[in-house]
Amino acid sequence: MLPASLAAQPSAVDALLQRAEEQIRIDPQASALLAQQALAAAGPDGPADARVRALLMLCEHEAERDRSAAQARLAQAKALMPQVQQRSLLTYQLACEGELREYAGDSAGAVTLFEQAVLAAEQTNDRSALAQALYHRGYARGVRGEYANGLSDLKRAAQLYEELDKPAFRTTVQSGIAIVYNRMGDTENARQYYTAALRFQESAGLKREMVVTWHNLGRVHETLGDWASAEQAFEASLKFSRELAYPRGEAHALRGLAGVMNGTGRPAQALRLLDQATTLLGSTIDERLRGQILLQSGIAFRLLQRGTESQAALRDALAIFERAQSPAEQGRAHEALSMLAADQGDWREAHAQLQAYKRLSDSLLKRQIDDRFATMKADLDRSAQAQAMRVMQREQQTMSVALDQERLAGRLRTAAIGFGVLTVSLLALLVWRLRRSGLAMRHLAMTDELTGLPNRRDVLHRLDQMLARGEGCALLIIDLDHFKRINDTHGHPAGDAVLRASAHVLRQVGQPPVALGRLGGEEFVLVQPGGRPGAATALAEQVRAGIEQMDVANWVPDRPVTTSVGVTVSAPDERTSDLLRRADRALYLAKAGGRNRVCMVSPEDEFKPTAAGLLTPS
Repeated sequence: MLPASLAAQPSAVDALLQRAEEQIRIDPQASALLAQQALAAAGPDGPADARVRALLMLCEHEAERDRSAAQARLAQAKALMPQVQQRSLLTYQLACEGELREYAGDSAGAVTLFEQAVLAAEQTNDRSALAQALYHRGYARGVRGEYANGLSDLKRAAQLYEELDKPAFRTTVQSGIAIVYNRMGDTENARQYYTAALRFQESAGLKREMVVTWHNLGRVHETLGDWASAEQAFEASLKFSRELAYPRGEAHALRGLAGVMNGTGRPAQALRLLDQATTLLGSTIDERLRGQILLQSGIAFRLLQRGTESQAALRDALAIFERAQSPAEQGRAHEALSMLAADQGDWREAHAQLQAYKRLSDSLLKRQIDDRFATMKADLDRSAQAQAMRVMQREQQTMSVALDQERLAGRLRTAAIGFGVLTVSLLALLVWRLRRSGLAMRHLAMTDELTGLPNRRDVLHRLDQMLARGEGCALLIIDLDHFKRINDTHGHPAGDAVLRASAHVLRQVGQPPVALGRLGGEEFVLVQPGGRPGAATALAEQVRAGIEQMDVANWVPDRPVTTSVGVTVSAPDERTSDLLRRADRALYLAKAGGRNRVCMVSPEDEFKPTAAGLLTPS
């Protein structure tokens, strides 16, 4: 407790609060202790503004540790709000309330509160409060899959913190930007942001922020299947969490290490780590973290052939992710349930779960592409605006020179002509560069980054146009057999090499006017004009034979790579979705028939009965 005389010194209370704010990103426990001292120093009758600031700092601290304690602090702060003079404190109250909703798995409610916080900050014209509200809203939007909107909020928050000269706050926002980039599939951009953030955090001694950044860097490596780097990053996060007595950070790190254990075939160790993480959660309610722990528990139980426990954990995890409206994590839960059903021989359930996973992953892929394109366009627009401003400044400088020389009548005409030529040249250069950038972005949006083939959007657009013109065609869906086993056994780099080699075979076989592309994962598609069954099955056999004859010994030395091909031909006035469904059915029949084969389903055969049971593709 501080001396009683300190209660009469408002400046001393403000100093304690300032020190508490500085310690948030260095040592959360020290920050909470300083906030408690400030609250005690202010006393029950002290300035409402100082008491609310201290209570909201404690609310933010307790939100990660003890939900009941955080709610109690929040209730005290809300009761004092009518007495405060600094109206922007409402922004911080709404932000803390939104965080509690977010931890409880109510992402929609959290976003609503963060939107109210942004509005409150804008109304009070408090740039620091606005930056924090934008950070919270941007992060929550990224979790919900609203990538472009989330990045827009986060980049605006980072710019505000830079203008306010708050580098420690800005590095927190940069980690949030990296999280969204990772969710968008742009792992390289995410890794660069994390690496830059870590350099600053280490130099500034921001240990609490290092806990978060090391964990998030581990998530990037986990997504890429780089288990050694992921383990190193999660271990670093765990080390700093224990130094700071930060149980939520420790629980996140243990979940990450459990993911590494599962990924490297050590499920028993994974379960031990997950038990520790569950214990650490204690009275804290962080539903998404609980869902992530359950997901890894379900995976570990499946690897240990404890099917009943695995199914219960995975279904609980899926329910949490659905309530949190986190589509990426919902997809991972469906994928794990599909693998469990396949292990148990329940092919129908495996297929249903896989279809749910594919729907989510396809939707996310489309959103990732659209939001990447939107983000690039926004960056380009900002660049174009900056360039236009520089052109305008040069125009103003030229005008000033021309006006200064107006007294020299003989040189005025020459200056005006020179100004006109310069302006036209700059505008022409700007138009040319914008056109080049637009073409480059269109190519990026229509091309699969790994194989260089046209992507799903491009090839299905061509198919739509062909059917709209009434032209007959054949559709081939090609799926590499046991591809997941290649990734699990030889690693994702080997899987990527096999995908690129398969794309090379498809380019050789599918010469124009055949259209080809990658549907996603290990699936490719060919569209052959004409719609003749004999020609279509002949083309499919060429594809199957070409894939089987690939030389992939450098990456997959134990067996050749094979493929199953589903073939169908179009009927008059048919929609793209019907054609895809029939080709997909043919593909599953080829899988069920033993793989490494071609199977055709014609429009007339579509509703004939087939053999019971479907095999999940792999």
